[in-house]
Amino acid sequence: MAKAATDKTETADVFAFPAMDAAPFADQFRNFAEQGLAKSKEAYDTMKSTMDDAQKTVEKTVETAQEQGSKLSLTAIGAMRANTEASFAHLEKLVGVKSLGEAFEIQTAFFRKQAELAVDQAKEMQSVSKEAFEALSAPVKAATEKAMSSVKVA
Repeated sequence: MAKAATDKTETADVFAFPAMDAAPFADQFRNFAEQGLAKSKEAYDTMKSTMDDAQKTVEKTVETAQEQGSKLSLTAIGAMRANTEASFAHLEKLVGVKSLGEAFEIQTAFFRKQAELAVDQAKEMQSVSKEAFEALSAPVKAATEKAMSSVKVA
């Protein structure tokens, strides 16, 4: 039986691994993990900053859209009010006419005045619309320029 016990120990020694120090591998793995974590944090911070900027841009654009929409609406209401008042004034003049010739004169003057008023109102609406477009595009333009400059730097 002594011989059988000896055979087992010889077999066990054949399959034994030589002693290996795992510390260098652990240090390399730890360094790799720390670098990965640092890069992930950096990427997250960049993404968060970009998303915050985008949110601010959207908020500013919505606020500007409301302001400019109000300006456009008020301009349109002002034009309608002026047209309505001019029409009522014209009707009052027509009620007091004494001849057909006088009615034609009043009507011709009214059409001429309304044509001039329409041109002025169109110019004013164009001006307000242009201002609204520029105000709405300013935050988006600034955000785009900032993004492009950060891309050029990277």
